Amino acid sequence: MNPGRKLVGAVEGLLDRALCVVGAILFSQAPEFMQQYLQRLGGRLDEARLHVLQFQHTAAESGLTLERLIGQTTSNADPAVARLGGVMTDAISRVATLEQAQAAILHASLWTRPFVFLRNFDPAIARSTWSIFRPAVPTTAEGLVYAVLGMLVLLIVYHLGLKYPAVCLARARRRTGVVPPGQAPQN
Repeated sequence: MNPGRKLVGAVEGLLDRALCVVGAILFSQAPEFMQQYLQRLGGRLDEARLHVLQFQHTAAESGLTLERLIGQTTSNADPAVARLGGVMTDAISRVATLEQAQAAILHASLWTRPFVFLRNFDPAIARSTWSIFRPAVPTTAEGLVYAVLGMLVLLIVYHLGLKYPAVCLARARRRTGVVPPGQAPQN
């Protein structure tokens, strides 16, 4: 066998292994990121609930329901006070949105979780999660699935996106007799 082909084969084998490791490491971090994201989402949900609870206490102390307090506040002649009705409404809406996102992600199956996560993705929470993200070694079945998926994705991208087109191009050049720049034609 040609020593050059042996070297190319060894390099390709090494590249395949390296891509497997890189893919496994990168993709296995997805469950960890989602777990840390869920922790931050839960913290924001707790804080939003606290705000709504404070509004409810204020309403109760005034002998009103929260809805009635919002209505009276919103219709107040003072624009600053009227805007507080919108703040209360936004807080209630935020609690509902965060509760829905948390429940959807927590109850998603292993196979649907990435799609449910993306559907309920909050960029602000993701940025704050990323700013303190700490990679971890996954020891769950989910982490293993993501690691294997990462290996497969990178290998497929390499083989179909780089290696296969390069082999096809080399074969086409050999058939047509096109010599790459810098190489002498073979007789």
